[in-house]
Amino acid sequence: MTARASTPDRGPGPRPGREPARQRVLRAARQALRVLAVELGTPTEPGTPLLGSVRSPWLRRLPYVVAFGFAVSLLPTSINVLGNDYGLEGGLVGALATAQTVPLLLAVTRPLQAWWVIFAADVLGAVALIGADGVAGRAWPWPPMEIVGYLALMLALSLRERRRTLTAVWLTTGVAGLLSQVFTPDRSNNTWVLMFVLTGVVLMMGATLRERGDAQRKLIEQETISEAERARRTLLEERARIARELHDVVAHHMSVITVQAASAPYRISGLPGEAEEEFGAIAATARESLAEMRRLLGVLRSEEAEQQGGPEKTPQPGIGMLPKLVEGTVRAGVPVELALPGEPVALEPAVDLSAYRIVQEALANVVRHAPGAPTRVSVTVAADGARLTVLIVNSAPSAPSAPLETTGTGHGLIGMRERVRLVDGSLDTGPLPDGGFRVAARLPLSPPPSQASPLSTTKDAHSV
Repeated sequence: MTARASTPDRGPGPRPGREPARQRVLRAARQALRVLAVELGTPTEPGTPLLGSVRSPWLRRLPYVVAFGFAVSLLPTSINVLGNDYGLEGGLVGALATAQTVPLLLAVTRPLQAWWVIFAADVLGAVALIGADGVAGRAWPWPPMEIVGYLALMLALSLRERRRTLTAVWLTTGVAGLLSQVFTPDRSNNTWVLMFVLTGVVLMMGATLRERGDAQRKLIEQETISEAERARRTLLEERARIARELHDVVAHHMSVITVQAASAPYRISGLPGEAEEEFGAIAATARESLAEMRRLLGVLRSEEAEQQGGPEKTPQPGIGMLPKLVEGTVRAGVPVELALPGEPVALEPAVDLSAYRIVQEALANVVRHAPGAPTRVSVTVAADGARLTVLIVNSAPSAPSAPLETTGTGHGLIGMRERVRLVDGSLDTGPLPDGGFRVAARLPLSPPPSQASPLSTTKDAHSV
């Protein structure tokens, strides 16, 4: 006969691996106290004055004036009320009144630290008033002057600290009021509910105002960043467009180098073998450079050019095409007078293209922003023959008329500056006293030595 193993009965105790409810509550309470201590002990931007980032100097001084006004008015009031009405002793009255009001001056730069001092002083004051003779029939634990000073402190606190810190301050105020119910003096008017409600209202209003101001400030910052990015993008687009236009000029120079290097053994008799190999290497390098130029142009090609089936195949314009440009502007309703040099001027391709584009963009601005304004375009050569001056001057429109565009993108002036910088020239633009506008560009007839064209170098070497 086998004995059956008896299993011990499991009582109603806690299951293995499951934490008792009391321990869970204690752990949650400790965690909440830890978070509360962190929030109440970590101020935001300590030392930075309230409204310190505003531009107006009067608004920057306003927190100091308000804090000084509250401190000066509440200090004698607190001394008088605590001493005469509540019947506290003189030394204790002075210490409590000073601790409850003077830290309001600290609230301008360090409101959370000021709260610690004022809150502790208010709690000590409530304890001191328990046995006072005049507390019967009066407000307790927070007398009226303490409520006023505390609400002023809450306003400063809400303008600086984050919502979690404000919530911790509000809950701490409420808990202190609840605990005071255990020691409420007889026949006193309890004010902890009033203090708790008013503190929450002020904190909520101040936090709402601060968050609205932060949102507006971030919006302004984003608009500033967007404007800077838009200007940068405009500049890059203009530089890419100028680079695409100058591709033809550079490609022509490279083509001439290729032809001259490849045909040198046939044009010059008696070349040694080393020289023929050198010319062949130059021609091969030039052809590779042309291929790389075409790839570069593909990178710089705009979406509009791709939709049109590729880059433009028309030759780049110069000052010789200005009469046709002026004729089209006149048909658009802008009277334009053109003055060109009497004799043809030999210009570098980049300078010739830059001069034409500057006139084109200046006339386009007149059509957009000052329709019908009389305009004069003059292209002159300096007496020493070193510089070309392009001047476009328009007066105010004879008949008042609304501009076709009230706000421009700035592409015209940006393009002019980039083209002038490209050829090492100078640009002067600005409004005139009569309401017109002036654009003056001075371009060198020959590029600086560092920008000498490959074609010119090749021709000089060949002539030698």
